[in-house]
Amino acid sequence: MREILLDLTRLLDRALQERLPTGIDRVSLEYVRHYHDRSRALVRYGGRRVTLGPADSRRIFEALLDPDDRFGRTVRWCVGKSYFTRWNDDDHSNVLLNIGHSGLDRPEYPAYVRRYDLRPIFFLHDLIPLSHPEYCRPGEEGKHHKRLATMLTLSHGIIVNSAATASALEEYARQQKQQLSPCVIAPLAPSHLSPPAETRPLAAPYFVVLGTIEPRKNHWLLLHLWRQLIMDYGDAAPRLVIIGQRGWECEQVVDMLERCSILSGFVTELSKCNDQDLSTWLHHARALLFPSFTEGFGIPLVEALTTKVPVITSDLPVLRETGGYIPEYLDPLDGRAWRDAILEYTRPDSAARRAQCQRMEGFKTPTWEEHFKRVDSLVEKCLA
Repeated sequence: MREILLDLTRLLDRALQERLPTGIDRVSLEYVRHYHDRSRALVRYGGRRVTLGPADSRRIFEALLDPDDRFGRTVRWCVGKSYFTRWNDDDHSNVLLNIGHSGLDRPEYPAYVRRYDLRPIFFLHDLIPLSHPEYCRPGEEGKHHKRLATMLTLSHGIIVNSAATASALEEYARQQKQQLSPCVIAPLAPSHLSPPAETRPLAAPYFVVLGTIEPRKNHWLLLHLWRQLIMDYGDAAPRLVIIGQRGWECEQVVDMLERCSILSGFVTELSKCNDQDLSTWLHHARALLFPSFTEGFGIPLVEALTTKVPVITSDLPVLRETGGYIPEYLDPLDGRAWRDAILEYTRPDSAARRAQCQRMEGFKTPTWEEHFKRVDSLVEKCLA
């Protein structure tokens, strides 16, 4: 009987390095949560693929969903034992779920899938390395071409997070003159945030920007705006709270954060923020600022609207798909428009903010239940 194999390579690798989960990691963890009782764990390590037995798979799944101080030992024991005792198991014709793009650019990946006649289902999070390579790590464009070639050649199904991503994938497949396997559009749900604290974390009005500090997120625009706001309004200027890890090629933003003395006391950087604190920071903010140049979906926008926090965001098709008519949409290069919107939303009697709060009543939050209804249908077809 066919089984579901859940590729955990990326999740385990990052967790063992004690790296904070990215958006892709959070989505992957939801797949562990959903499929943990009807799948087995697969890990690629040392040139081998290792499929864990049912008991060890459960232990790994539980460790990922509820990590403790024994996490590293549990993972190394379960994977190490299977590495030497189960590496040549017969896994023919099973369904393989790869949610994190992991290994798809490796030359041995197609050979492995074909050798065991696996039925892969891949999650494509975005095509940003191809559409905007200037915002990605060097070499990422070439790797993403290889990932997409693997998906188009081998997949029995592809999951995407938005109609915008689906459209971009269809266009790419057309350009490559390749057939596209069944594609399911399954929007992402926000994180399960704790109830916010009633006490404000800052007395002054403030705005939140949420996400990894990297060039495409456009923190650079906001920091220059804040510098000018402070020069113009002094202590009456609003505050800015940046929540997210420092990413790659963000030296100019880091220089501003560390060396621009004018920003001190007005801009707060939080590289680590638990769900309770994040919920509190969002709840009391005047708005979430989301000036990205490009996005695959836009989870921060969904999290803000779910918690009834106004959003001022870039005017991107995928963000209009997600946020509908509710947010304020601005050109990510129009500094004057961002300044005006920030000043308007800072006012305690802001008519624009009040109007958006009223529009927010019509927001329908995506759920993981709806997401997996669509994904399960695709998985069941592959298992049949």
